[in-house]
Amino acid sequence: MKLKVRNSKSKHAKKTGFLTRQKTKSGKKINARQRRRHGSI
Repeated sequence: MKLKVRNSKSKHAKKTGFLTRQKTKSGKKINARQRRRHGSI
């Protein structure tokens, strides 16, 4: 299902959210780094 995302704020959130990052290898690395720094996000 395609979500209708129109305004910039939600567009940005959709592109840079946690789950979106989890989809790539480098994103997983970033999330892991954040977890190390701040405990579980």
